[in-house]
Amino acid sequence: MVKQERAARTRQKLIRSAAEVFDREGYALASLTTISARAGVSNGALHFHFASKTALAQAVADAAALRLRDIVAQPPAGGSLQNLVDTTHQLARQLRADVVLRAGFELGRDAGRERPTDVCGHWQDWVEHLLERAAGTGELRTDVSTLAVATAVVATTAGFEVLARRDGDWLSRQTIARFWELLLPTLATRELLPALKPHGTH
Repeated sequence: MVKQERAARTRQKLIRSAAEVFDREGYALASLTTISARAGVSNGALHFHFASKTALAQAVADAAALRLRDIVAQPPAGGSLQNLVDTTHQLARQLRADVVLRAGFELGRDAGRERPTDVCGHWQDWVEHLLERAAGTGELRTDVSTLAVATAVVATTAGFEVLARRDGDWLSRQTIARFWELLLPTLATRELLPALKPHGTH
């Protein structure tokens, strides 16, 4: 049992170290030697857990996908549109704080290799599902295309994450709120709009 716990800790250290190196240097430039040294383990220990850099990237992406799942699974504070607003704020906070989540999004953009779990694709699927639910419950204007809105939301949140690598204000609460102040009047019904909170409910 102790040996298994030690192995699990080593694996998690390697995943976090890989995420930090992928986040800082990108997948192509990241070396397994740098990752193992950052984790404080030998190259042999790294290869015991992960046969290749691709396998390690897959583990990072899987861990990021689990973090995203936890974000979108939080109990909603209101209807589907408010839930979407709140979740984008939570995603932005987690992207600022969690290097594994950031690396998961970064790995999905790396077209120069076989891609691992598509974290951004999971985000898009969830956004589309929530917008379809909002349409079904009458929260959206009748002329709104849920697919077009989902594309705008996903492209914007992913773009903010890229821009925040140079300036963290792109993932600030104020920036996300300004986006929703601009978008919500084009989506929500006239009756619902006054009740929506672009800054989020928590």
